[in-house]
Amino acid sequence: MNGIQSFRNQGLVRPRNGRVFGGVCAGLGRRFGLGPWVSRILFLIILMVIPGSQILVYPLLWVLMPSE
Repeated sequence: MNGIQSFRNQGLVRPRNGRVFGGVCAGLGRRFGLGPWVSRILFLIILMVIPGSQILVYPLLWVLMPSE
C-alpha cells in the first residue's frame, strides 16, 4: 500500500467528478494544473507519436492511483 499512499501524497488521485473513463487523465491534469480535456488531448497526441506505450501505462495508473 506504500505505492498507493505515495500517489495520494503527491496529489495523484482520480477525481470522483469529471471522469470519462477511469479518471486517470483528469487526475493527471489536476495534479499538473491542466484542464481534464487538455490532458486527454495531450494523451492522444502522445499516443500518436509513441504508439502503444500509453496502452500499458493507463491501466497501470488506473490501478495505482487511488480514487478521491
